[in-house]
Amino acid sequence: MKNKTIKWGIIGLGKIAHKFATDLATVENATLIAVASRSQENADEFSKNFNAKTAYHSYADLAKDPEVDAIYIATPHSFHKEHAILCLEHKKAVLCEKPFAMNLQEVTEMVAISKENNTLLMEALWTYFLPHYQYVLKLLQKEKFGKVTKLEADFGFHKAYDTESRLFRKEVGGGSLLDIGIYPIFAALSTLGVPESIAANATFFENGADSSCTMNFKYHQATAILKSTLLEETPTKAVFTCEKGTIEINTQFHAPSTVTITTKEKEEIIDFDYKTIGYSYEIKHFNQLVSANKKESDIMTFEFSKNLIKTLDRVREIIGLTY
Repeated sequence: MKNKTIKWGIIGLGKIAHKFATDLATVENATLIAVASRSQENADEFSKNFNAKTAYHSYADLAKDPEVDAIYIATPHSFHKEHAILCLEHKKAVLCEKPFAMNLQEVTEMVAISKENNTLLMEALWTYFLPHYQYVLKLLQKEKFGKVTKLEADFGFHKAYDTESRLFRKEVGGGSLLDIGIYPIFAALSTLGVPESIAANATFFENGADSSCTMNFKYHQATAILKSTLLEETPTKAVFTCEKGTIEINTQFHAPSTVTITTKEKEEIIDFDYKTIGYSYEIKHFNQLVSANKKESDIMTFEFSKNLIKTLDRVREIIGLTY
């Protein structure tokens, strides 16, 4: 399997799938061979644009395709469990877009089906695999600048309220928390772990989807101040205040970015010279898992995905957000 070309399928052909397919084309030993949309017209157009061999208007037909090795799921959040299980039951390795599912119960079921079918499943939280983020994780783990005392992370942009847009539709998991609040929460969990206590406040659109959410995570020796909002542009940075310096992941911290390290002695900006949109790194990792016949990522583990959705569930309970 080492040099085998991994043949990919994509289910759900929206904006993020276009970015994923663009980066997939840059990855060695990976090729897109099948795509599926509920609209045959959309599937045909996507297939033409990205040179896929087959365009399906049925997700089940793609899941059954004997040529497909791995499937990327990019449908709305509320369909992740259904579509992941469909693919796993057809023994297809599944890379499922974040959030993994709507709640812990759904994630637990997906992991169980993955194990039952002895088939690879991973949450596609691309940030974990980006070189700048891995660089910061290593600095923090080594405590190069001492322990973290505070994390401030935000993600916000303004988009006109539109109930036709998936982003605002509560029934499919729309709103700020699951869509973008997951990134500041991810930053906290991946560096500080599961918080001892959480305080949170939210504002809501008229349909009940959350328009913004502010969170305060308490740890034994640190605090994480987190925010997501669809009401305004925010810096979208992750700033780690350590005992002997500050590590700042600059604007769009969740995507390819630069890192600024500030100490009493100097300020240094590190540029990682990204050449792709950034999805190529998680694709390469997933391809390696498929080639090595692994059933779980050693980076984006089932335990981490469960802790992430548990934390999202805790925040939702505090702010009174139900789906």
